[in-house]
Amino acid sequence: MDYIREKAPPVREDRLRACNAYGGPSSKLVDQSQKGCLHGIKRKFAQTQGCQLNLSLAILNTIRDAVVIVHGPVGCGGGSLAQAGINKGFQQLRDSSARGLIWVNTNLRESEVINGGEANLREAILHAEQEFRPSAIIIVNSCVPAIIGDDVDSVVEQVQKEISAKLVPVHCEGFKTKIMASAYDAVYHGILRNLMEPDPVDERYQRDEQEVLLEKYRIGRTVNVLNVSSMSRIDEYELVRLLKALDLNLNILPCYAHPEDFKKATEAALNVSICATHDDYFVEHLKEKFNIPFILRTIPIGVKYTNRWIQDIAAFFGIEEEARRFIDQEVRQLEEALTPYRDLFKGKRVLVGGGEIRVVANAELLQYLGLEVIGLRAYHYDQFGDEMLGEQEAIQEIPFNVATGQPFEMANLVNKLKPDVYVGHVGTNAWAARQGIPVIPLFHQSQLFLGYSGVFEFARRLARILRNPAFNRKLGQNVRLPYKEDWYQKDAFSYIDEGNVN
Repeated sequence: MDYIREKAPPVREDRLRACNAYGGPSSKLVDQSQKGCLHGIKRKFAQTQGCQLNLSLAILNTIRDAVVIVHGPVGCGGGSLAQAGINKGFQQLRDSSARGLIWVNTNLRESEVINGGEANLREAILHAEQEFRPSAIIIVNSCVPAIIGDDVDSVVEQVQKEISAKLVPVHCEGFKTKIMASAYDAVYHGILRNLMEPDPVDERYQRDEQEVLLEKYRIGRTVNVLNVSSMSRIDEYELVRLLKALDLNLNILPCYAHPEDFKKATEAALNVSICATHDDYFVEHLKEKFNIPFILRTIPIGVKYTNRWIQDIAAFFGIEEEARRFIDQEVRQLEEALTPYRDLFKGKRVLVGGGEIRVVANAELLQYLGLEVIGLRAYHYDQFGDEMLGEQEAIQEIPFNVATGQPFEMANLVNKLKPDVYVGHVGTNAWAARQGIPVIPLFHQSQLFLGYSGVFEFARRLARILRNPAFNRKLGQNVRLPYKEDWYQKDAFSYIDEGNVN
């Protein structure tokens, strides 16, 4: 894999042959994925579709001391309004002087669509430099300038000579892909091309031998942990706790990092992902460019996968025995803490929705707590889910729906499966809630989900919801979804066209 010479990365339909339309048993999904038969599956009818620009902004808006320029009509990037508050708070948890989210829109209108928007972009960059003096200015390219042919990279190359901020173009035009997770590749592509070069060594400063050895030891015990924008700060504290117990140092990025932190990422012994969906593009290129190995196997959600996450890291550093003792102690304490909740969870039926890695990991977590997983929904699916999904025997024959959005399929599934609780991302939960189903977030920026502490906190919140589901039940009695009754009698996957491949 080496796409860094290109201005933009390939979309995931091409790079990973990813799928965003599937309905059927989990076992068949894994089988088709391993045979390479999922690429190009389409719908004869589609209700909604995610946009990679908005998903790119979810990461880029978190970066400290940076201005984000959304090159497009004023509506593009409007979703940033919802992120401004939490981004400022989370930035200031890392640096009390952080200014929070600052973004500029080039406000392309009809005249720019006809005559081009490059002048607007140049003006926006110079304004951002003069007004805010940031370390980096990130240019997010939307659909309109891509369609009319604005040469964003040429503008960036010219203006870079006039300003001190580092310019980072990110090509994440929404129309290019149906797999909105291509956004992660677009973001990392911009970072790799523009923020990753280490500073040159100052030859005037000569370090003594002891200083050099200490620095090599520090780097040899340093791990880059790649976070995601939907994690909480307390999730990061939990990961720090887990790896500090193994006497390892951590760099946490890309979310809420400073532009200079990406240079430090080249000084690490290992890159550790918590979600392959986010990070495979980044870690593969860091391996090729800087020879830094990586671990991309699992996500530390639930006991089984937290154990595996720690064991994989420990194996790299040759400290398996220390890790085993630590894991045994943590699991023993967790088991004792979960005892009061076991009877409440026993036999409860749950439907899980979210990213492919998270839904599979949460399926294992929910089964560990004693619930019965009766269905899964993922935004897309690719090879990174095969191992985790294929090894969970209890969920092999349950329905697995691959869908970005498509609430009509979700409404049908909820009506047929009648779960006791729905676990999904904030926002998408609303559809299940309107059908009277108690809901709990799959991930949330103010709550703890990862590691052993995350298992207990999730169990505690789930217990509270199951004990008092009155709000959602009353909501379901008074709100109706916009679908005819005959839709609920049909197969939820009847509009997925498996015979129509690219």
